Amino acid sequence: IHVIDASGSTNEKGEPVPPGSRDPAEDIRFLAEELDYWYLGILKKAWDKFARTVSQTNAEPYKALHKQFSGLGSTEDMVKQILTGMGLDERKLSAWSDDELFGFSRELRKRTQPMLIAANKIDVPGALENVERLRKEFPELIIVPCSGVAELVLKTAAKDGAIQYVPGGKGYDISGALTAQQEKGLPVIQRTVLDVIGNTGVQEALDGAVFSLLKYMPIFPGGVGKLADSEGRVMPDCWLLRQGSTALDFAYKIHTDLGRGFIRAIDVKTKRTVGKEHVLMPGDVVEIVSDK
Repeated sequence: IHVIDASGSTNEKGEPVPPGSRDPAEDIRFLAEELDYWYLGILKKAWDKFARTVSQTNAEPYKALHKQFSGLGSTEDMVKQILTGMGLDERKLSAWSDDELFGFSRELRKRTQPMLIAANKIDVPGALENVERLRKEFPELIIVPCSGVAELVLKTAAKDGAIQYVPGGKGYDISGALTAQQEKGLPVIQRTVLDVIGNTGVQEALDGAVFSLLKYMPIFPGGVGKLADSEGRVMPDCWLLRQGSTALDFAYKIHTDLGRGFIRAIDVKTKRTVGKEHVLMPGDVVEIVSDK
């Protein structure tokens, strides 16, 4: 999640400046380019020797390149798709130009380090207009308007018992005594943030990063009280799994013993028995039947 000042009131050094003085698009481009060149540096390190070794050993280029970036989340299929898309799948690595090296680095960065933009300070005049402009300039990015200060104030008031507030909610309910500062500030937050964008945007940014960018989904184990390890410790009541995960993947995620002893799974919502290859869907409640 790349947090930027959507109001343009923070310069490149992090110093406060008058709103509108800084183009937030520059902040987006700066970080993306820094990461792109970091990837390029990894790729070009001993590139000639690497390319020569791949050629001499008749290794598959996509497999060799994947090994270079496996620590950053690459997969063989991902690298193969990039090479095919760039028309480099039939080219010798030693024949790549500098532009092709950079292009590959940039595409790999986009896939292994997907970026969501949290456009902060949305309550400052001009920020909302900047967000609309940024969405047109960077259509490939998820850009979420938000107010970190509003979220902090609301959570602090909720922790103090002054209000009831659910992160991501469009409002709050007063449930206790407010301080003079809260009496003055909460209505401003409602008017300038919640009524404008529907929530503070913070929870939306977190959800977007986890579910849209990283492609995770929430899966709930059924019969939580029965899901315990050998020492009787109850398992957590929710797990985040990659989209496309199976019932067996879920069993192993909960505990290795459940995976090894997997017999079947039960879709608690439908009460239907499913096998280990059953693909799970977001929000599924699954009970694992195991001999362990």
